[in-house]
Formats: sequence, structure tokens, C-alpha cells
Amino acid sequence: MSVQNKPPNSRNFQIGNILLLLAGLFFLANLLLPRLFGPSIPRVPYSLFIDQVEDSQVAQVYVGQEEIRYQLKDEIGEGQVLSTTPIFDLELPKRLEEKGVEFAAAPPPKNNWIGTLLSWVVPPLIFVAIWQFFLNRGGGGPQGALSISKSKAKVYVQDDATKITFNDVAGVEEAKTELAEIVEFLKSPERFTAIGARIPKGVLLVGPPGTGKTLMAKAVAGEAGVPFFSISGSEFVELFVGTGAARVRDLFEQAKKKAPCIIFIDELDAIGKSRAGGPGSFGGNDEREQTLNQLLTEMDGFAAGDGTVIVLAATNRPETLDPALLRPGRFDRQVLVDRPDLSGREEILNIYAGKVRLGEDVDLHAIAVRTPGFAGADLSNLVNEAALLAARNQRETVSQADFNEAIERIVAGLEKKSRVLNEKEKKIVAYHEVGHALVGAIMPGSGKVAKISIVPRGMAALGYTLQMPTEDRFLMDETELRGEIATLLGGRAAEEIIFGSVTTGASNDLQRATDLAERMVTTYGMSKILGPLAYDKGQQNNFLGSGGMNPRRMVSENTAKAIDEEVKEIVENAHQQALAILNQNRNLLESIAKEILETEVIEGDTLQNLLGQVQAAV
Repeated sequence: MSVQNKPPNSRNFQIGNILLLLAGLFFLANLLLPRLFGPSIPRVPYSLFIDQVEDSQVAQVYVGQEEIRYQLKDEIGEGQVLSTTPIFDLELPKRLEEKGVEFAAAPPPKNNWIGTLLSWVVPPLIFVAIWQFFLNRGGGGPQGALSISKSKAKVYVQDDATKITFNDVAGVEEAKTELAEIVEFLKSPERFTAIGARIPKGVLLVGPPGTGKTLMAKAVAGEAGVPFFSISGSEFVELFVGTGAARVRDLFEQAKKKAPCIIFIDELDAIGKSRAGGPGSFGGNDEREQTLNQLLTEMDGFAAGDGTVIVLAATNRPETLDPALLRPGRFDRQVLVDRPDLSGREEILNIYAGKVRLGEDVDLHAIAVRTPGFAGADLSNLVNEAALLAARNQRETVSQADFNEAIERIVAGLEKKSRVLNEKEKKIVAYHEVGHALVGAIMPGSGKVAKISIVPRGMAALGYTLQMPTEDRFLMDETELRGEIATLLGGRAAEEIIFGSVTTGASNDLQRATDLAERMVTTYGMSKILGPLAYDKGQQNNFLGSGGMNPRRMVSENTAKAIDEEVKEIVENAHQQALAILNQNRNLLESIAKEILETEVIEGDTLQNLLGQVQAAV
């Protein structure tokens, strides 16, 4: 499938060239014509002119404000005419009179008919050319002043070389099933209308970024074999008021002429935000609201035609959309395009890995297990990163080690071996990371500790402990959450036991542990004192994430105090649990820390054998 862009408008191109040519002619006419067609008179210094007057060589003088022209006597210069630049000289008339020189004011310049003609004709022609140029932008026609109301939608046409179908989409089988029915509507609408079924007018694709909503829309166009208009929501809004509504009208007029067809609007929230100022909506905008009103009318109103035009739209923020846009009759269906599960990730990896040369040791299932939460775009980036690493190391195929390194680069950041730590800091980091690993190895529900490293990565990590889940998890109980908090505090606990003090290295661990404990109390209702109540206002379908805690409900001072005490108790209990586990396994803690100080990285069977010796706290 390829994009059919509008061909360059040759008429606009010619008008632009004519405009530039006329402007150049006008400039040259005013600058050069007086010099080309006027007399060529030599210019001399003013001092020479005075000397010639004093020597009685001058016959006539014409004095002007910008030029003095004079004629020499016949017996001296054969009547030659010269010119000079005047200066402020009040004695000049007296001097000329004493020498008997005829002098007068300079006559007005001769009227050059060519310059006059160009000065009167060229400016109006330039103005008319500029006006015609803007009127004919976008193909001309009665679409509105300057034709800015023309739709900017791109039309996708079938191309077997680049055609995208459902075979190119994986990991979202439920969404594919929903959209496959839309394809059937477009291919054979009579089969549905014969029994009285109404063809859906709109399908809204919602989900986190990178899950393949735009790719899914292109696959629908490729399967249906119908014209496919693609446009972004931000392209409807321009500087001029009313432009967005006019572009919506023009888009649907074009689509109805080519029905049956599909209109795809990416990032619908750019024009579809709630007019009532709902969650995530910050004030109103008249131009955006006019565009939204026109879209509502075109989809289901008196202006809606009978042509089979299905509107596909995608957004990451369905919670901000106007309710009138989501009601049946407009967007009849909402299709969730979510992050893939284990089998879905393996299917996606099969698609993208088929485009690179794989080594014999590559296990895509193992890679899928190690990448929970990765969306389709993340997995595509993972395969590309692995291929780049293989090429950088002068290898002809991509190995499993390349994939493992690519996962760590994406999750933890780039290795910074140039960041050299002193011996004391290196020792603190080693015990800190081993503390995380020992507590995480025994906590229920924690992922499998796959690697311990004290090589700095990313912007702030001086070391890291890599935990990989053994399966996809969608629910966690209270014990598992408390165990996760204890794991986060394992590094700080190790510093306390070995060095008797703590450092700033646990700041991120403390932040995450406190946030998780607060969610346990205020969101999950895991507090015996406060009971099964939610003290945070939940944000549904917030795929982009709020970037912080949910806004808290109005609570009394006593309740707020009780929440703080419960959060502190959960974190402190987890801290004591981590201290108990590490005190029970202090010898193992020191032996692993000494080994990692020598090797910097421990993973694989060596790490699993060491962690298998961890004993639970008594």
C-alpha cells in the first residue's frame, strides 16, 4: 500500500515563476533603464569643476540638487558635457557670474516611456498574480478564500509490494476479529443490509502508545481493497477560524464520491476533547469545538449521506473524548488494542525477526518471556537494536546474546563503562545490588533474578539487579506486594548491615516503595484499619499514565493521618523483613559481593546456584 499524494500543481508553479519574473523586471526597470536609455555623462571631482571655472573653460552650467552639469567651451573641450556632485557652496553663483558663465537650474529629467509603462503596469500585474496564486492553491475552485479549507488527507492506494494486511499484524487477535467484520461490511454490504442490519459508521481504536493502532487501520484498508483517507486530528485546526470545520466538510465530500471507503483519523483527541471540560480537558477552544461539531454532524446528522463511509479513529486518551462522539450512531464500536500477552509477543517477534538474519541459538519464546509489558513498537525496536549490535560487532547473524543485551539496553539504559567509581563506591554498589537479589530470590511473587551487575547504566543507575517474570501476571495479592516492597528496600538494608550507614543510592527505591505502599492503602483497600475503601479517585483508561499518584478524595484530618501511619507501617515492616533475611544470609551476602567486585557481572547458572543457597529468615 502506498500513499498517493496530490501531484504538484503545474499552474501554481507557472504562476510563481511569472511572479518572480515580473518582480525582477520591475526591479531592473527602475534600476537600470535610466542608465541604459539616458545619456552617459562623465563625472568629475568638484575641485576640477571649480578649477575649470576659474580658468574660464566653462561655457554653461546647470545646477541641480543632486548633480551639476556643465559644458566646456568649444575651443577647449569641443563642447563636452561633464557632471559633478554638488557640495554646500554659497559662493558658487558669485564665482560663476564673475567669470561670465551662463548658469541656470537643471531642467527636469526627460520622461522615459518604457520606465513609465513598467512602473504603472508591473505592480498591478504582480498583485493580480499573487492573488491568483493563493486562490488556486490546492487545485482552485469555490472551496473558500485561499483554498485553506481543502482537506489534507492522504489517499492510500493498493500496491502489492507494500500492501499491509492482517497477516502483518499480530498479538491483538480480538481487535483483528472486530475489524475483520468491518472489512466484510465493505466488501459485501448487501449481505448485512438484506436482513436489516445497519453498517457501523465509526470504529474507535484505543490503547497504549505503540500497540499498533495505525498499523491496524492500514491493514483494514489493505484487506478491504477500498480507498483509504488518512489524516491526523491536528491537521484540521489552523490559524483561521472555521478552517477545521471546512476541512471536515471537504474530507467527507471527497469520501462520499469514492464510497465505499474508509476515513482514518489519527490522534482523534486533538479535535474530539470533551466540550464540558471533563477529566483531562483544560478549557475550551472555539475553533476546535467548531471542528468537533462539524465532525458530529457529518457522522450522524442531517448532513450525513447514504454512502458507505466508515470512520476509523485512534487515540491514546479515550477518557478525554466528548460523550457525543462516543455514542452509538457515531463511533458504534470501541476496539481495545492492548499490549500483547506472551503468545502475542512471540508472534510479533516472529514477524519482525523474519526481516533479519537470525543465528541458530536464537530462542524467540525465551525473548518473549523476558519482555513482559512490551508493545509491538517496543518489540520492533528490540529486534532492530539486536541487529545493530550484531552489525557493530562485525557478525553476519543476530545471536541470542545480542537480544539479551538489547533488552537490557531498553530496560536499564546504555552501559557506561567510562564512568569509573572509586573503590568505596564500587563496594557500596556491590552490596546494595546483592541485597536486592537475595531478598528478591526468596520473596513470593517476585520475578526470577536473572542478572546482577555493578556496571553503571543509563543516567543514574550505578548498578542494577535484573528480575525477569516467569509468566504474565495480571493480579497480585497483599503478600506479594509486601514482598516487592521488601525487595526494593533490600539494597538499603544491605548498606545498613555492612557499613552501618546509608547512602543516596536508595532514593529511587524509597520512592517506588512508598508509592506502592500508598496505593495498597488508598487504592487497593489493603488496610485493616482503614478498611476496604478507596481514597484515591481512579482514572479509567488512562493509557498514557498520570505521571504521579491519582488525586486523593476529600478526607478528614484524622483519615489523612491514618493513611500516613498505615503507609509508614507497611514500608517499615518490609524494611525489617529485608534486614532479617540479609542478617540470616550475611555470609552469602559477603561472598557474592566479593565475587561480583571481581567480575562486575554475575548471571546464568552461576547466579542461580548462589541464590539457591538463600535461607528464609527465622
